Amino acid sequence: MGEWIAGAAINVIGSIGINLGTNLLKLGHNQREKRAELEATEGGKVFISKPIIHFQAWRIGLIIFMLGNFLNFLSFAYAAQTLLAALGSVQFISNVAFAYLVLDEVITCRILWATMFIVLGNIFMVAFGNHQSPIYTPEELQANYKNDIYLLYCVGLVLVIIINHAIYKRGRQLILMHGEDGAGYSWQILLPFCYAIVSGAVGTHSVLFAKSLSLLLRLTLNGESQIEGWFTYLVLVLFLGTAAFWMSRLNEGLAMFHAVLIVPMLQIFWTTFSIFTGFIYFKEYQILFEAGLQQVQGFNVWCGLLQPVHWYLAACSP
Repeated sequence: MGEWIAGAAINVIGSIGINLGTNLLKLGHNQREKRAELEATEGGKVFISKPIIHFQAWRIGLIIFMLGNFLNFLSFAYAAQTLLAALGSVQFISNVAFAYLVLDEVITCRILWATMFIVLGNIFMVAFGNHQSPIYTPEELQANYKNDIYLLYCVGLVLVIIINHAIYKRGRQLILMHGEDGAGYSWQILLPFCYAIVSGAVGTHSVLFAKSLSLLLRLTLNGESQIEGWFTYLVLVLFLGTAAFWMSRLNEGLAMFHAVLIVPMLQIFWTTFSIFTGFIYFKEYQILFEAGLQQVQGFNVWCGLLQPVHWYLAACSP
């Protein structure tokens, strides 16, 4: 079995675990809201909201969510980030089942059609995606972080974060002033949209740092210890920081928005930014260019082989 196949299999299991954990986290928030509404109607009592950690569904969801992320962390050492990030869309498939089984949400025909296209997309990604799993040295990893194209990409991400956070803050102010109905339906969609973009732009860098950390760990297990190097600890701190940011934003988003709306948005931008980040940082565009060049060269070879046939047909034609 190729290493990329093992990495892909581990990643799929981890992604399903992440989605199950996410839906259980949302279930905990739903139970908290229902309890608040129930106690608020009983004899005019003042309800003191308990912290979300007191709800068992939320605690179980957090454990499953963390286990899923741990499996994804392991998978990064065996396959390309763009392939694994794209396979993360399996969460959209599992979300259909878990939203129905865990949250009792209605599954429409449109959702089922969209899920079918996601399945087809994953099949094509596994068949034609990047199957390489190169091992990078710490020096190569550091050089990639200093790459001009990657730095330019980071500048673009910062601009995206600033613009969408400003739009989000403006939307929150309008809703606080006029209410959701007064602010308009467009803000009810735009608000979680901008929230998900900011969350994904920052949070998905945890995938890149996890990939770097897993490669350093793999080198250590192979006898090339990276424990003494400062770079390992820097990547570890960055990974913990971005992962904590993503977890915090996910939990806050589940509390503020409907799961059927915010979960797919978060997953879309998580997958999109993960693919682009890995594509640029690991210079996988070079692999894509080389593969395309090989296809062109192969086409030219076939044209060369068919050239005698063309001459023969031309000679025999009247």
